[in-house]
Amino acid sequence: MDKYFVVFSFFFFTVFASLMLPVNSSAQGHPVEHNEQSHDLHKKDHTDNHAEEEGFNTAATAFHHISDQNIFNIGPFHIPLPCILYAPGKGLSVFSSSKFDIGSHGIGHNAVDGYVLYEGSVRRIVDPDFPQGLVKLDGEHPFDLQKVQINGKEKEQVAVLYNNKNYNTLAKSTLDGGVMGGGITNFYDFSITKNVVSMILMCLFLAWIFIKIARMYKIRRGKEPRGIQSFMEPIFLFIQEEVSKPFLGDKWEKYQPFLMALFFFILSLNLFGQIPFLGGANVTGNISVTLVLALIVFIVTNLNGKKAYWKHIFWMPGVPALLKIFILTPVEIMGMFIKPLTLMLRLGANIIAGHMTIIAFVGLIFIFRHQFGGAVGTGVGFGMSVPLTMFMMAIELLVAFIQAFVFTILTASYIGAAIEEEHH
Repeated sequence: MDKYFVVFSFFFFTVFASLMLPVNSSAQGHPVEHNEQSHDLHKKDHTDNHAEEEGFNTAATAFHHISDQNIFNIGPFHIPLPCILYAPGKGLSVFSSSKFDIGSHGIGHNAVDGYVLYEGSVRRIVDPDFPQGLVKLDGEHPFDLQKVQINGKEKEQVAVLYNNKNYNTLAKSTLDGGVMGGGITNFYDFSITKNVVSMILMCLFLAWIFIKIARMYKIRRGKEPRGIQSFMEPIFLFIQEEVSKPFLGDKWEKYQPFLMALFFFILSLNLFGQIPFLGGANVTGNISVTLVLALIVFIVTNLNGKKAYWKHIFWMPGVPALLKIFILTPVEIMGMFIKPLTLMLRLGANIIAGHMTIIAFVGLIFIFRHQFGGAVGTGVGFGMSVPLTMFMMAIELLVAFIQAFVFTILTASYIGAAIEEEHH
């Protein structure tokens, strides 16, 4: 039991660090005087946003619901989370996200120390002269979404309205170097986000379950399993007999706790993300989380690699030298990094695709109501949306188990190849 607790603690702190790498896009900008023309633009953008809501912007809604945010939603209710923000030259700001006066769609009506909340995520105002402390923003919808040219590319710029001026904002810094749309901006977000809360809840839930099962085995030693024991034991035996032993041989016991922790950690988060109106967590669909899980697998695999494993990577025996130098060795070295990369992308892509498909199917209700109006459009939308959504949720339930199993069995195969002794 202690082994499982240590592994889950390791997962929690490592994956917590991974949330410092969210995928965001941002654009630099400066405050713009809010003259009559910009006021008309603000009104137009507000009207366009309202029209998009009436017509149901499926893409925007999907991305909004799968994003990691500084609030936790239960149905229509917003649970504020701690904001821990750092800006070079300014220092650390720690406060509750409730100070933003959160409205619908995670829109904050207040600025706090130059930070604002847009669609559930914290952004920082570019202009250093913007007032510090608690500041009331203008209007019920104080944000403009504008198109700007950055390095020859068109990007969206979020501006906030205060005192009849538009102030441009920046998203949090990311460590992907711009490869996936992020980059280094003027602040860092170390907050307890929705994904972090989801992981904490699942770690506590799994710890409670496993501790309870361990106690039941001690009390009922030698007796048939009952209750939660009878549900969990077949899963343990399946992973043990079909994954650990075939791939790891006589060393399976050493890696069994790691594989089981990996399987249940992913499975629990997959299932938790499918509970309607409870946070809408998309943890395993967050590429940062799957990246860290893949890095853990990479480290465990290569730290335990035997001499034969490294020999077959750098200097495969029985193969001509030129073939090794120019083809096999480069391919094997790339394979070391491609394996965890495929783990990361497979899990993240499958989960995020399922969430977005369900949201798109639900959106049919609003799309048909906007197109045909009244009860007819709503009825047609319901008639199409409900069966498609139920079918997709059933597929998602299956995918939750499959992806946890695939991640685990591939991990076992990678470790098994690394620890295999040399055959003569």
